[in-house]
Amino acid sequence: MAILNSIRKRGIFLILIIAMALFAFILSDVLTRGGGGGMEDTVATVNGIDIPRQEFAEQVDATQRSLGPNSSSNQAVNMVWERELRRVLIEEQYEKLGLTAGTDQLNNALGTYLANNPTFQDATGQFSEIRMQEYVADIKANNPAAYQQWLDYVKNTKETVLQNTYLNMLRGGLISTNADGEQAYRFENDKINIEYVHIPYTSIDDSEVTVTDEEITAYIKDHSKEFEVDPMVDIQYISFGEEPSEEDIAEARTNIEALLNDRYEYNDTIPGFAKTTDYAEFVNSNSDNNFNDQWWFKKDIPASISDTVYGMNVGEIYGPYKVENTWNLTKLIDTKQMPDSAKVRHILIPTGLNPTDSISRTDEQAKKTADSILDIIKRTPAKFKELVPAMSSDVASIKDDGVYDYFAFNAMVPEFRDFAFEKNIGDKGVVKTRFGYHVIEVLGQKNMQKVVKVATVTKEIEASEKTLNEVFSKATTVEIAAQKGDFTTAAQEQGMSLKPVNRIGEMDSDIPGIGPNRTIVNWAFNEETEVGDIKRFNVSNGYVIAQLTRKNPKGLMSLAEASPVVTPILRNKKKAEKIRAMATGTTLQEIAASTGVTVQTADAVNMANPTIPGAGNEPKVVGAAFGKAAGESTGFIDGKTGVFKVKVLAVNKAPDLDNYASWATQVNAQIAPGINNAVYNALKNAAEIEDNRSLFY
Repeated sequence: MAILNSIRKRGIFLILIIAMALFAFILSDVLTRGGGGGMEDTVATVNGIDIPRQEFAEQVDATQRSLGPNSSSNQAVNMVWERELRRVLIEEQYEKLGLTAGTDQLNNALGTYLANNPTFQDATGQFSEIRMQEYVADIKANNPAAYQQWLDYVKNTKETVLQNTYLNMLRGGLISTNADGEQAYRFENDKINIEYVHIPYTSIDDSEVTVTDEEITAYIKDHSKEFEVDPMVDIQYISFGEEPSEEDIAEARTNIEALLNDRYEYNDTIPGFAKTTDYAEFVNSNSDNNFNDQWWFKKDIPASISDTVYGMNVGEIYGPYKVENTWNLTKLIDTKQMPDSAKVRHILIPTGLNPTDSISRTDEQAKKTADSILDIIKRTPAKFKELVPAMSSDVASIKDDGVYDYFAFNAMVPEFRDFAFEKNIGDKGVVKTRFGYHVIEVLGQKNMQKVVKVATVTKEIEASEKTLNEVFSKATTVEIAAQKGDFTTAAQEQGMSLKPVNRIGEMDSDIPGIGPNRTIVNWAFNEETEVGDIKRFNVSNGYVIAQLTRKNPKGLMSLAEASPVVTPILRNKKKAEKIRAMATGTTLQEIAASTGVTVQTADAVNMANPTIPGAGNEPKVVGAAFGKAAGESTGFIDGKTGVFKVKVLAVNKAPDLDNYASWATQVNAQIAPGINNAVYNALKNAAEIEDNRSLFY
């Protein structure tokens, strides 16, 4: 009661404190979100247009599902990012130009893209707009999910129409002119004969020329566009794998060996692998992999055990044998002769809509239809071929009268495969698969050979609790030692060496030696993480201790990164000055004599392939030479490989043509394939992009 009375007395103060706390919380949220929405809800802002986080995430999920189970989330994120960035940039151009996709344009596009889909074809196999409207009306009334997918498809088609219209307009404006064609003709066919002096940069030793850090830095600033880089980090790390010890491997072998023998539980004898006859139950209860009730050809069994298995008698067991990180026992349970390829004719009656006869059937109705067809072809076999185009929904085989010519054992779904390979030639029947009900006739079988059926018990070799504790202890010891002292020393004391990984980007995922790990990348780029910081991370097979060794913000390339590129440029520039200073005389022969080289000649040099014998590709030198008349000489020219001086001996101009249209067409053909990417890259380079993906992925 005393406490309650105390609270009542101070009630007004408590109310004020709570109110102030709530106000502070709301204010913090407003400041963080900018009054609503904000960075937390925006993956990126492109030229002032936000890409919402929720919509982006939904697209990433859908893209990852379409890529399959082996894809990474980072792969899906990057695909959606490129798609969304392109969409926003090009939509901006549509709006500026007032482009729209009309109904006729959209319907024409849908007709083109859906032309081969039986759902939208009429009785003649042509695209039918009426069938399309019927389909849309049906799913709108009965299948909301499918209707939403249709709306998304139409939206994407509309985007494609607009994009094609925009790009076609650009192509129309970039058509090469007659003048462009004439230039291409001249570049290819006008030729000159020259004599020249080439004093290579290698004639001056690198040690005679000094390039300072200040000069490199100045060059970087003067050519900033060439040296812009995104944020980058470098790390070094050591890893501790939770690998089974030799003791764990030996114990796992002992455990799987024990499965061979009978065991006793509650006064009952439970047969071991050697005596069991219920292979499915035994394998499913004792193995990490389920029993596979399938016939195996020798080529389909791992080469390391195939000869052994095919040499065993039924009931014999091979093992334990080791495959990668597993112990295995394999028992031969049956053998027979079976073909390695089969030929069948079939009719598929699906559950749901059959696009061939435009009838929707329940599972029961589909089976009844298939049974009726089987009765007909058993009475009149010749009718099978006639019924295929009228009844089957398997578009892939209709054109071949329902026939799948000789196919391999595992080419079809299991139920279809088993009928084709285990029945006899001439047998007919109905088989259900995930596609529906198949009416099948076996037309042929080839290459009879021995197949086996096996039961295999597989057990993963896992690290024991003792091993896991030892790995954890070792990783923790190194982490503590590294944070207190030197990381390299701490690693060496455990007999380990640091692995460096350089130039990691903000949206990178794969780390060499570790694999996909956004957690480490995000930590390295976190504003609070400083160079020298060390942290331990849990990874799929153990631990990684990482240290941040470099952190470069977005901007110009560092001196160390740019130096390998800039130093040769500046060094050659200084060498060119030295070469000019030591070259004396006015004629090519005098200059050659003063620099220790010879005068060389080159005939039929052209602008399309500006190559000089002994020097390689030198467009600057060849271009300067084409600017001179016969008998004239150039000044000194700083080329790619050295300093040149050229005298033109002859100019051989190609004859004039009445029309250069064919050459203009060639120029156009060279330019056209790259227009799409060139436009996108130009728009991207000119855009203001605030990329926040790393906050979410």
